[in-house]
Amino acid sequence: MTLIKSISGIRGTIGGKTKENLTPVDAVKFASAYGTWLKTKTKQKPKVVVGRDARISGEMIQSLVMQSLVGLGIEVIDLGLSTTPTVEVAVTNEKANGGIILTASHNPKEWNALKLLNKKGEFLNAEDGNIILELAENEDFEFAQVDDLGKILKNNTYIDFHIEQVLAHPLVNKQAVKKANLKVVFDGVNSTGGISIPPLLKALGVEVVELYCKPTGHFPHNPEPLEKHLGELAKLVLDEKADLGVTVDPDVDRLAFMDENGKMFGEEYTLVSVADYVLSKEKGNTVSNLSSTRALRDVTEKHGGQYFASAVGEVNVVAKMKEVNAVIGGEGNGGIIDPKLHYGRDSLIGLALFLSLLAEKQIKVSALKATYPSYFMAKEKIQLTPEIDVDQLLLQMKDNYKNEEVNTIDGVKIDFEKKWVHLRKSNTEPIIRIYTEAPSQEEANQLASKVINEIEILVKR
Repeated sequence: MTLIKSISGIRGTIGGKTKENLTPVDAVKFASAYGTWLKTKTKQKPKVVVGRDARISGEMIQSLVMQSLVGLGIEVIDLGLSTTPTVEVAVTNEKANGGIILTASHNPKEWNALKLLNKKGEFLNAEDGNIILELAENEDFEFAQVDDLGKILKNNTYIDFHIEQVLAHPLVNKQAVKKANLKVVFDGVNSTGGISIPPLLKALGVEVVELYCKPTGHFPHNPEPLEKHLGELAKLVLDEKADLGVTVDPDVDRLAFMDENGKMFGEEYTLVSVADYVLSKEKGNTVSNLSSTRALRDVTEKHGGQYFASAVGEVNVVAKMKEVNAVIGGEGNGGIIDPKLHYGRDSLIGLALFLSLLAEKQIKVSALKATYPSYFMAKEKIQLTPEIDVDQLLLQMKDNYKNEEVNTIDGVKIDFEKKWVHLRKSNTEPIIRIYTEAPSQEEANQLASKVINEIEILVKR
């Protein structure tokens, strides 16, 4: 079993021993550390928004987290079942000092996590995250006296509010979507996508066939929205003669599409297609992380914009988007960040913009995909012994390819004319992750094999 601490929060498996898993003790400790940090940021009584996905342990962990904050004298806005982007939207609308989302994203049901937000409804930066980790390690908390305890205020209106914000977005073409008479099959993986995406679709005038939309937390399949997990969705798209299939992860910040033939559109192309639509309406720049498809760069340049790459991680994408004033950005795992709404990955706005594109073009999903540059990825890793200096290995690989376009903001990314490879070391184990992309799957696989072979030669020296 596992407990992983990072600057954006903690995640782990439920049950087992403290400090090794996400136990009630660990939940209390990290919530208390976060609350203690928040109290240093304001002279007033802090306010924190808390929401959770539908996983089985969510109610238990949320109760522990909220009561810990109450014990620190903090006011809690309890959203109950919610989505990650909805909590982010609520933080700014409530003028809260921060937020906590209880979700382990695409991890299986035995996992949960505390994801921590600042007053902007954005994930914490490294500096603030490290302060909280240190507070948790030292258990340096001072709880409130009885007359100064916080309180919990329930608010179950924010999913509706979030949907209203999406519908009011200037680029969401409600009339075109309604006129298109689209039929969508949606797989909500029995989490909070089931209580947020169908209402949005219905508000857009889309016919919805619901699959696994009851928020029981009993995931009917692996909740990561990948093709190998979505056989039932594919079958239902064909059976229902639907225009497309849609799915999200349990906390609704990753969005994936399936075409009318039950074939995956490709998570990488979720951002590509939405960016294509946004850039057709508004000129500007785009951002994705280094491990995302080159197709975004191609589409951005087609519209006269400039593409920028960030280090991997949502907080890094957001920072780069602000720096270059990007009009759209995100990650290749299906995460859409539209700054007009908020700086966070949001499947609701991503879906509404994608449907607007589809409706305006009056085109099938498979035909839309065919309009984009075709790239294929390989994702590998190479196991190393702990005594090997991974940083030195990456420097050697950088030197080996010094005549190519090399980016070192997060590991080493080498751009060739029609393909690329990205090498990153793991923060938790002695491995190098190797991502490649090329115009064919065979070329992507070959590039990955070539690089793995070169690393193995360097290791043996």
